[in-house]
Amino acid sequence: MSKYMQLTVRIRPYYKKGFKKAYPKLAHRLVYLDKAWVKEGPSLFEMVGRLDKLLYQLEGDPPFREILLRYRSALHKLYGEIEEQIADWHLSKADQLLYKMEDIFDEIERELGKI
Repeated sequence: MSKYMQLTVRIRPYYKKGFKKAYPKLAHRLVYLDKAWVKEGPSLFEMVGRLDKLLYQLEGDPPFREILLRYRSALHKLYGEIEEQIADWHLSKADQLLYKMEDIFDEIERELGKI
């Protein structure tokens, strides 16, 4: 690493038609917690980074909270693995893990459609 500079890898959201279109049920539930954040379109990775805080804030929405709690450990595990892969500059592996994270959020979205 340079003495005065460093390289940074950042995961940023990319929703072709916006977060609300990609995950409408999730966005609908989260908008009550932080409307501006949902409008920005947070990355799923960022959402997992805030998951414990979100779970605390969701005390008033038990069905949604229960769904997230079921996936909490898997999401936290993926989050840590992604950070590791990025730190080691294994970006292809990190990308593969991001797909797995998206799969979990797709499942969360499906489950939200049932409540």
